[in-house]
Amino acid sequence: MRTGIKVQVSAADRVQLDAIVADRNAPQKHVWRAQIVLLTADGCGTAEIMRDAGVSKTAVWRWQERFMTDGVAGLLRDKTRPSRIPPLDAQTVARVVAATQTDPPGETTHWTAAAMAEVQGISVSSVQRIWRQHGLQPHRTRLFKLSNDPQFASKLQEIVGLYVEAGACRRALDR
Repeated sequence: MRTGIKVQVSAADRVQLDAIVADRNAPQKHVWRAQIVLLTADGCGTAEIMRDAGVSKTAVWRWQERFMTDGVAGLLRDKTRPSRIPPLDAQTVARVVAATQTDPPGETTHWTAAAMAEVQGISVSSVQRIWRQHGLQPHRTRLFKLSNDPQFASKLQEIVGLYVEAGACRRALDR
């Protein structure tokens, strides 16, 4: 059991804390924190603070300690927490980007997120996140493929010639 906790609240801090409690637009978590500090400064015990503020014992202790170390500003900000998902290392990201720009295995026409995830050994959502960050859309690649027709070159020249002639005729008519 913690005993002998003395929180010294200056007159300026008390004015700030009272303003937080009285502000109807203040976030509720800031109001609870300010109430905890004010009740502690008034000499209330932990059990009474828990009842009045409606928080747990560990919460009371946490905000008493935060106020003693960081003051009123410490009550108004939350500590940052590590991300739920650990970030991928740069090598894995580079491998996925490089593999996306190569042809997929087998008869497939483009990479899917599931296929890339399986090859790289990471999750589908990780592949999607990497593709989104790098602006990659492997399902939207457009490739120009030449015909296997041996007569293709002559046909192409004939078509282009007709197109150019039609353009020249149109320009002559417009004049």
